[in-house]
Amino acid sequence: MKPTRVLDLVANVVVAALIAWVGTRMMYSAFPPISIYAGASLYPVSAIELVLGFVIRNRINEHRIGDGPHQLHPITAARAVALAKASAQVGSLAAGVWLGFLCWVFPQRGTLRAAAADVSGATVGLLAGLLLVAAALWLEYCCRAPDDPTDDPATT
Repeated sequence: MKPTRVLDLVANVVVAALIAWVGTRMMYSAFPPISIYAGASLYPVSAIELVLGFVIRNRINEHRIGDGPHQLHPITAARAVALAKASAQVGSLAAGVWLGFLCWVFPQRGTLRAAAADVSGATVGLLAGLLLVAAALWLEYCCRAPDDPTDDPATT
C-alpha cells in the first residue's frame, strides 16, 4: 500500500468546494440554519485517530507486534491504515464542502442575516474536516512498518 498523496486530497477539496459553492449559490434559501454543531461530528473521530496513532506508534517502536497478549496484531495495523486512508478522503471532501459553502456565505454576511449566522458553523465544519485529514495522515504515518535491516554483511 502506498501513502496517501496530498495532491489527491487537495484535488478532493477543490472539486468538493466548487460543487458546494455552486449548490449553495443555487439553493441557499432552501438550506436550514447551520448551527455550530453541524460540522463538529468529525472532532471525536479525529481525536480517536490521533490517540490510535500514538498507541500504534508506541507498540511498533517497542517491537510489540504479533498475535500474543499485549501485542499489536498485524491485521489491526492494516485495518488502522485502511481507516486512516478512508478518513483522509472523507475529511478532505468534508473540508471542501464546508469551504465551498463558506466561500458563498462569507461575502453575503453583510447583506443576509442568515449568512452571517451560518459563518461560524461553516468555519467549525471546515476546521473539523482539516483536523480529520491531519489526524488520518498521522495515523497512516504511525502505521508504517519499521525499516528492514540491510542484507549487507556486518563490517568489523
